[in-house]
Amino acid sequence: MTMAGDRDVAFITGAGSGMGQLCARRLLQQGWSVAAVDVDTAGLDQLGTSPQLLKLTCDVRDAGAVRDAVTQAEARLGPLRRVVNAAAIMPLGRLVDMDAATVRRLFDINVGGLVNVAAATMPLLIARRRGEFVSFASLSGHVPIFFMGAYAATKSAAVTYTEVLHQECRGSGVQVVCVCPPAVKTPLLAQGRATRWPRFLDLLPPITAPQVIDAVDAALRRRRFWVFPGWYTRASVWARRLSPGLLWALVRLLERPDRRTAPTRS
Repeated sequence: MTMAGDRDVAFITGAGSGMGQLCARRLLQQGWSVAAVDVDTAGLDQLGTSPQLLKLTCDVRDAGAVRDAVTQAEARLGPLRRVVNAAAIMPLGRLVDMDAATVRRLFDINVGGLVNVAAATMPLLIARRRGEFVSFASLSGHVPIFFMGAYAATKSAAVTYTEVLHQECRGSGVQVVCVCPPAVKTPLLAQGRATRWPRFLDLLPPITAPQVIDAVDAALRRRRFWVFPGWYTRASVWARRLSPGLLWALVRLLERPDRRTAPTRS
């Protein structure tokens, strides 16, 4: 009989919905043991029940709670092999209209959560000289546009943090991956549409969550750091680098941030 400790073990934040939940489902189907972490208990319940699944209600903003969740995961399932940080929020709007509390919450979850998860798990992986750390950032961390200023700032921070983490851990036996998808059909996208949706994002259709997970799996197999899912994602990053003025001109053509408009909902 296979014991729980004999399986590969994953620790996944944001597992109550979207990318984190799909990642948890896939790994469970592949025979992994999964510690599914989210503040949304109802979302975690959508994963069902399994001897290989440990559901942990945890707010990634709380460093102590994250450490406790990691301890529980290893005690119940075994040593972690893969850590996936997918917890995030995405309220959108003009920077001058967003209240400071909302911006702080964005940073506390999207950046602080990443820091807390890395602090609680990376020393364990490095000590064992084995493991994978998958950090979900965003294309917006490379290409900021109107109405995504606060969110893009958090993802830019996530990109920088993850890139330096990767360089610091070279030769440690731990693979670090930074995922930078464009708009993806997930509940996070709906959250953005419920606030102030940029018309610029409607130029190209959102990709699907399975496309992103497929790209992550390929990067892990090929030991690549950057993951830019979607055919236009990498091209967008290069356009930003080579001609930022032209890109902003296109954004300004589509949007007038000086005009207050009602939220776009879908």
